[in-house]
Amino acid sequence: ILNFRDFQIAQAMLFAIEDINNSTDLLPGISLGYKLYDTCGSIARSVRVALALANGNEAVSVPSEAPCTRPAQVQAIIGETSSSPSVAIATVIGPFHIPLSKCVKYPSFLRTIPSDYYQSRALAQLVKHFGWTWVGAIRSNNDYGNNGIAIFTDTAQQLGICLEYSVPFFRTDPPNKIQKIIDIIKLSTSKVIVAFLSHLDMDVLMNKLSHHNLTGYQWVGSEGWIFDSQTAEKDNNHILDGAIGLSIPRAHVSGIREFMLNIKPVNLLGNDMLTEFWEALFNCRFKQSPSSLENQSECTGHEDLSGLQHSFVDMSLMAVFNNVYKGVFAVAHALHNILECNKTCNFKIEFKTTEGEEVYFNENGDPPAKYEIIHWQPTENGVVDFVTVGLYDASLPLLFIQVPVSVCSEKCPPGTRKVLQKGKPVCCYDCIRCAEGEISNITDSTTCVQCQPEFWPNEKRDACVKKEAEFLSYEEIMGALLTAASLFGTCMTAVVAFIFFRYRKTPIVRANNSELSFLLLFSLTLCFLCSLTFIGRPSEWSCMLRHTAFGITFVLCISCVLGKTMVVLMAFRASLPGSNVMKWFGPTQQRLSVLAFTLIQVVICILWLTISPPFPFKNFKEIKDKIILECALGSTVGFWAVLGYIGLLASFCFILAFLARKLPDNFNEAKFITFSILIFCAVWITFIPAYVSSPGKFSVAVEIFAILASSFGLLICIFIPKCYIILLRPEKNTKKNMMGKVGQKTF
Repeated sequence: ILNFRDFQIAQAMLFAIEDINNSTDLLPGISLGYKLYDTCGSIARSVRVALALANGNEAVSVPSEAPCTRPAQVQAIIGETSSSPSVAIATVIGPFHIPLSKCVKYPSFLRTIPSDYYQSRALAQLVKHFGWTWVGAIRSNNDYGNNGIAIFTDTAQQLGICLEYSVPFFRTDPPNKIQKIIDIIKLSTSKVIVAFLSHLDMDVLMNKLSHHNLTGYQWVGSEGWIFDSQTAEKDNNHILDGAIGLSIPRAHVSGIREFMLNIKPVNLLGNDMLTEFWEALFNCRFKQSPSSLENQSECTGHEDLSGLQHSFVDMSLMAVFNNVYKGVFAVAHALHNILECNKTCNFKIEFKTTEGEEVYFNENGDPPAKYEIIHWQPTENGVVDFVTVGLYDASLPLLFIQVPVSVCSEKCPPGTRKVLQKGKPVCCYDCIRCAEGEISNITDSTTCVQCQPEFWPNEKRDACVKKEAEFLSYEEIMGALLTAASLFGTCMTAVVAFIFFRYRKTPIVRANNSELSFLLLFSLTLCFLCSLTFIGRPSEWSCMLRHTAFGITFVLCISCVLGKTMVVLMAFRASLPGSNVMKWFGPTQQRLSVLAFTLIQVVICILWLTISPPFPFKNFKEIKDKIILECALGSTVGFWAVLGYIGLLASFCFILAFLARKLPDNFNEAKFITFSILIFCAVWITFIPAYVSSPGKFSVAVEIFAILASSFGLLICIFIPKCYIILLRPEKNTKKNMMGKVGQKTF
C-alpha cells in the first residue's frame, strides 16, 4: 500500500530545493541536487541507504537529457521522519561528519522538531492538569516510544501520577502479543491511556481495539499521531473520540499546495514512484503499467488533483512540511556560510523563512520546544475537527485556551441556581432561573439571594439594581394634563368672579347672595389649586398639606353651597305674608354658619395632624420592580373622618336643595344646587372603589380627578347659568323678572 504521507513529505523537500535554486540571494550560481529513497520505516534499510549515500557508491540512474555534475559524496541527509531510524543513521554516519537533519553524541545531527524530552514532560504536565493520577501507557517498541515513556514516567512520578501499566507495542507484533495488550486494557481500572506511538503503530492498534469495542477511554497522544488526519479517518468506531495531546505548531508554507497540486506524471517520465502514486490516487492504470488490473480505467496523466477529496490534498500535514522546508533551508544556509567564509567564520545557523519564522538551533542541535495542545472534536458529519485548546512552551507554564468539556451538565451561569436531577448523581443537575426578586452572581450557585427592598434584579438576574422611583410628576403626560385642568379651572373661576364683581349690583347677583357667591368662588379657586399639591415627589410638608387643604377647602365650598341653599329657602318663606324668618338667618348668621361648619373640619384636621399625620412613604409591594413614592395616611380614621364630614355636609345640602326644587322658577336656585351636589356625590361615591383599586401613582391621579370633577360640577352648575343671563340675556337680569312669579305657586 502506497504511503501518501511519505510521498507528501518528499514533495515538500522538492519544493524547498526548487525555492532555493530559484533564489538569487541564497547560494547564487549553485543548484542543489537530490536523491530520494523510501526506507519503508525500516531501520536496517535506513542504515543501508545512508551508508550508500555517504560512500558515494549508490546506484545512479540519470536521464541523458538531464545531465548534472555532482560530487561523489552527499553533503547532507534530510530525514528520517521518526526517531529510531534517525538515531541509527546518526550513529553510522557520525564519523563522516555529514550533517543530518544530540550534538554531544551526534555532533552533526540537527533537527527541526523539538526533542521528545520536552514532549514527554509536557504530556505528564497535561495529565496532571486534568487531575488524572491513575493512568495506563502504551508505547511504540522503539527508541521513540521507549525513551519517550521513560521520561514521561520519571516526570509523572515527580508530579504524583501513578502508572497502572506500561506496555510496548509494534505494528508487526504477533496476534497473541497484541491480545495480551487488549486484555491488560480490559482488566485495568484506569480510564486514561497515554499513547506514545507513531501514526503507523496507532493505526494498527486502533484497528485491533475496534474489534473489541474498547471505547470510553480518554486517550492522551504524542505528536506522532494526534494530528494525523488519516488516523482520524480510519477511526470509524470512535475509539479515539475526545483524544487530547501535543502537536507540532501549525504553520503555513506559501506556494506548497499549488506545487503539490501541479504534479503531473507526464512531466516526470520514468518516475516509477510517481506512476504508482498516480494510479493509487485515481484508481486507474497507465498502458505500460505491468501491475494494473483489468477492470481499472486508463490513466491519462492529466487528471485534476484540485477537485479530489483525499488526504493528499487537505494539507493537514502543513506543520510537517514546514519542518522539512526548514531542514532543507538550514542545509542551504550552512553551505552558503561555508562558501562565503574566508578564515574565521561563525557557522551558527540562524535565518528567517519567507513566512517570517525564526529558525535557529541550540547547543544540542534542537529548535525551541513549542507545541500546540490538540483536542479531537467529532463534527456532525463524522469528520474529526482538530481544535487547538492550549499551548505549551518549555520556557513558560502550561497555557490552555479552551479546556475539553466532559460534564454531565453544563455550568449554571449567574442568574440561575442548580437543582439536582432526580435519580441521578450530583454531577447531573438542571439550571433553574432565579425567582422574581432574587439573583445569583456566581457560577454554579445552589441558591438565589433576595434583593434588598429598594433593589430589583436586572434582566439576567445576576445583579440587583436600584428600583425606579415612581410618582405623579409634572413632566409626564398625565401629570401635565391634570395640572393644565387645574389651572384652567382656576382661571375659569377667576373669570366668573370677575363677571360677578363687574355686575355685582345687578339683581341676579344680589338676589343670590353675592357675599356667599364670592366666598364660594374663592373656595372653588382653592379647590382647583389644592389639586396641585398632589403632583410631584411626596415630601413631609406636601403630604400633610394635600389632604388637609383638600378637606378644609371642600368643607368651605360645601358650607357656602349649604348657606346659599338655606338662603333660598329662608328668602322664599320670608316673602310670604307675615313671615319674619330672615331675621333669624341674616348675613351674620350666614357667615357664622359657614365659619362653624369650616371650623369643625379644621379641628378634625388639627387632631389628625397632631395624633398621626400623613407622611411620605416608599411602597415596595404595589409594583414589584418599582418604588411607589406616596403619602401614607398616618391615621386612616383621620382621613375617613375628613371625607365623612364632607359627605355629611354634602348629603345635608342635597336634602335641603331637593326640598327647595319646586320653588318658583324665576327665584329658584335650588334646582341648580341639587344638580351640582348630585354630581358631587356621584363623583365621590365612584371615587372610593377607583381609589382603592388603582395602583401607585394612578390612585393619586384618581383623587385629583375627583377633586377637579366635583369642583367643575359646582362651578358650572351654579354659576354658568347666571353668567349666561348676565352676558347673553341681560333683559332677564331685572328685579321685576326675579320677583315676577313669587306667590304664584302654593306650598
